[in-house]
Order: sequence, then structure tokens, then C-alpha cells
Amino acid sequence: MLRVSGLVAGYGPVSVLHGLDFELSEGEVVVILGANGAGKTTTLRALSGMIQVQGIVEFAGVPIVGKKVEEIVRLGVAHVPQGRGTIADLTVEENLRAGAFVRKDREIDADIARWYETFPRLAERRGQAAGSMSGGEQQMLAIARALMSRPRLLLLDEPSLGLAPLVTRELFERLREINREMGTTMLVVEQNANLALEIASRGYVLEAGRIATSGSSSELMSDEAVRKAYLGY
Repeated sequence: MLRVSGLVAGYGPVSVLHGLDFELSEGEVVVILGANGAGKTTTLRALSGMIQVQGIVEFAGVPIVGKKVEEIVRLGVAHVPQGRGTIADLTVEENLRAGAFVRKDREIDADIARWYETFPRLAERRGQAAGSMSGGEQQMLAIARALMSRPRLLLLDEPSLGLAPLVTRELFERLREINREMGTTMLVVEQNANLALEIASRGYVLEAGRIATSGSSSELMSDEAVRKAYLGY
């Protein structure tokens, strides 16, 4: 579904990514691990069209380098950025409807009902301003809003950031269910490596803008360097 070759990106004169090569197959959950500053967030911004890049990025066989963010969303890529990404002054339901801005079908209400069922707390707060909700609730809303575009690929940047452990585990369980039931492909940047590897089939480890190692989740969990650096044992 996604093929990336020789990806170079950065901000102004500062290069952050130095020739990344990786791929995702349809239906996979893949995690990107790495220390702060390794280039994880920049990778997702590059894939979603938020920054200028060099190299080859193909989504479902379509080159997307140089396309605008809206064009990439219409192709089937949704990005949940770090720090929630909800529209604070809009209600929960208004946020969900905003997530469907690329759609013209008549099933938007049915999809809203589906995400209310998946995230019951959003249903309880449908008329509440997003900015007044807890961090966990806002993260659930950000994910549901992204899913309202019916993406084939969901990019998630630090979904557990600032959340309590129990909320984080619940959130990852919902992501696992969404992947299994809908087949949504996911590329997840996450500091909580243990949880991320539990739901992922494969992973890549970034160091200083380059892929240092990669492998299946089980291979990364058994890699001594990865365990010491990211898994805490």
C-alpha cells in the first residue's frame, strides 16, 4: 500500500530525514520507534504532505510527493498529529463532521453512530466543546475524526502522549479492534514501545533520521539493544 524510497525531509536548511526506505502492506499495523529528535514526527508529516520532501512516496501506486494535504486525504490517508489535533471550540459532533469534509456520500451519520459506539464517552459528550474534555477523550475524538474520512491508511503520532496508563491501554485496544474489524492500515509513532509492539506486526527504529534496524514485533522485542533502549528491560 505504501512504498517509501530515499525519503529526505527537514525544515528550511536543516535536514532531519536522510534517505528512508520502508513499506507497508494493506491491513498492517507498523510502528516507528526512536528517541526524541530521531525524525519520527517528521516522517509522518512528510507522508501527509505537511512539509516538502525529496524521494519517492507512493500510496496505492500513486506518487504523492508534491501533492497538497487535502489531495492526500482524498486518496485515503489520514493523520492524527501529536497533541490531539481537535478543534477546541467545536463540539464533539462538529469535529466528527469536519473529519468527513472530503466525503459526499450519505453515510456520514451512520459513521458518526459507529464511532460513538466504539468510543462511548464521545457519545456522552457529543454536544460538549472538544477543548473542555480530558486528554484521553480528546485523543479518542482526534482518532474518530480522522476515521470519518474513511482512510485506508491512518498515521498516528504519539497517541499515548500525556495519557494515564489505563486510558492508554484502552485506546490501543480500540486501535487493535479497528484494524481487525475494518482492515485499516496503521503507521504508529509511539514512545510506549511495549504497547505499540503488542498491536503491530512489524517495526522500524529510527536514529538520527536513518533506519537503524527493522523487523517483526517479536524480533524487535528480543533484540537486546532495542529492549534496553525502548522496552525498559
